[in-house]
Amino acid sequence: MGISLLLVALIFEITFDIYCIVTKKNHKKIKSWIRIAIFIVFAILTVSSVIVWSFRWVMLAILLFLLALNGTVSLIHKKTNSKPYKTSSIVWKSIMMILTFVFALSPAIIFPQHPSPKVTGEYKVATAPYTYLDKNRIEEFTDKGDNRFVNVEFWYPKNADGTYPLLVFSHGAYGIKTSNRSTYTELASHGYVVVSIDHPYHSFFTRSEDGTVTMINSDFRHEFEKNMNKGIYSNEERYNIIQKWMKLRTDDMNFVIDTILTKVKSDNDPIYQHINTEKIGVFGHSMGGAASVWLDRERNDISAVVNIDAPFLSELVYKKEIDDFVASSKDFTTPLLNIYSDDVWGQLENNSIYIANKPNNEHFKEAYTVHFQGAKHLSLTDLPLFSPILTNILQGGKADIDQSYCIENENELILKFFDFELKGIGHFAPKETY
Repeated sequence: MGISLLLVALIFEITFDIYCIVTKKNHKKIKSWIRIAIFIVFAILTVSSVIVWSFRWVMLAILLFLLALNGTVSLIHKKTNSKPYKTSSIVWKSIMMILTFVFALSPAIIFPQHPSPKVTGEYKVATAPYTYLDKNRIEEFTDKGDNRFVNVEFWYPKNADGTYPLLVFSHGAYGIKTSNRSTYTELASHGYVVVSIDHPYHSFFTRSEDGTVTMINSDFRHEFEKNMNKGIYSNEERYNIIQKWMKLRTDDMNFVIDTILTKVKSDNDPIYQHINTEKIGVFGHSMGGAASVWLDRERNDISAVVNIDAPFLSELVYKKEIDDFVASSKDFTTPLLNIYSDDVWGQLENNSIYIANKPNNEHFKEAYTVHFQGAKHLSLTDLPLFSPILTNILQGGKADIDQSYCIENENELILKFFDFELKGIGHFAPKETY
């Protein structure tokens, strides 16, 4: 939609200015009426929901309003042809107006309007953000001595009765708690209470209840980037870094789950009263997926785990004598669904970080493995729908898979898996490749 509107604006500006140059007149009166008409059309498209109002249209709306207002004032004061015609002036104004439209439409181009993935459940979904303060931990990313805080957001069935399983989501490195919003919405519409965690200083940004915004920590970002490039850290150093990352992640997840379990007993907030504490699942993307598998090793109240495109970091053992990683020999008995893109699927056989992820790992007896062929790492989040341009930059190119097909099938798989494992509904037998 953004690119289409930009093309229309460019065609109009160029065509009209050519007309002015050919006729050697400013035609300001005509342009004023056209500006007013364009603003009216934009308003009609917005009211009729052809243009779905959001942040992406704010700058364009302001620009069109100001142009329409200027046109109205010119018509009222009849100052439509007060300046003599100059070709150079026409060309210069045309260039400036084109650049202004590019700027005003940039949010709509970078974050295009897109159809939302389908929601198939019977419940309407409500959301609620909270900030939890962990009085037992001091924030390690600052030197102020403040306690660690964790921002969360709930997606839950609105105006529903009864209790529902609790699902806890952890985002990837640089991610945010809304990275898989469509997944949470689909799950909540089928009777789940989903809580997604922002891991402060690991997330790209997080906003607390009081409006405070906390950005990603630069040291963590540099450490993560260096860890992704082979040869910068030794395997032993990588192992120690992984332990540090996972401790922060699982400490956050443990804290959030424990806080919720406490509030279910003592807080009358309807969200907490809708939670069935006997049915808990965890899931996450990338680093969050690794943390979800790791968390199951630390708790005995988790009944199902979904790992989205992450290595089993909890199952790695560093062997100094070979200076490499081997897989743990401890059985993992909690039902587990692994969802992989091409980016990870291609590393399962030749990257020791993924040694425990191999589908033939006999210690994962209740694991399902699914591969989305043609998908890239971020295809398993909502980001490619929200911003294809940004996604392609971050992951080094466009994925071959259709994004709507990918995310909707992923959401369906996760729903069916949790339905089967937490509610005893249906039969779960996914295809190996999608």
